[in-house]
Amino acid sequence: MVTRMQSLQPDPKAQYRSVFEALRKIVQTEGIWRPLRGINGLGAFYRSYTTQLTMNIPFQAIHFITYEFMQEQINPQRQYNPLTHIVSGAVAGAVAAAATTPLDVCKTLLNTQENMVLSSVNISGHLSGMANAFRTVYQLGGVAGYFKGVQARVIYQMPSTAIAWSVYEFFKYVLTKHELGKGSSY
Repeated sequence: MVTRMQSLQPDPKAQYRSVFEALRKIVQTEGIWRPLRGINGLGAFYRSYTTQLTMNIPFQAIHFITYEFMQEQINPQRQYNPLTHIVSGAVAGAVAAAATTPLDVCKTLLNTQENMVLSSVNISGHLSGMANAFRTVYQLGGVAGYFKGVQARVIYQMPSTAIAWSVYEFFKYVLTKHELGKGSSY
């Protein structure tokens, strides 16, 4: 639903003004409790969910591995050093974001189901499944299509992961220092 709210529509009346309006319109147009559709009516809210999960697993794996690798390179003693945590976090976010951009592009296509885009490759109705999304992205933009928006995604992830890792390392340091101090007072 977030992707739909973020997508730009040629007709301003087609855009959603609030989360509740988006929810109401999706239920009206795609159904949710229609008896013949049963639980499948919830599909509008979970479109590309498997793609999202498929994207998060490699993203997090690459992210953690890269962070640990960077820490080994620039902070091998693993001391609390905010600058190394920020740099390692930013690099980890950038690498993970760039590597998983093709999955994100496919997820966005599945979420938005933009009629103009789909009709340009002679697809009518809804696109389903990651394999179809991969084929459609390739038809639309070749290999370069998989990396559409990679710069924006990397720029978004770098500060986000830098902040997350530096906050994590700060609290790990504070809590460890507190526990060590508590243990030595006995």
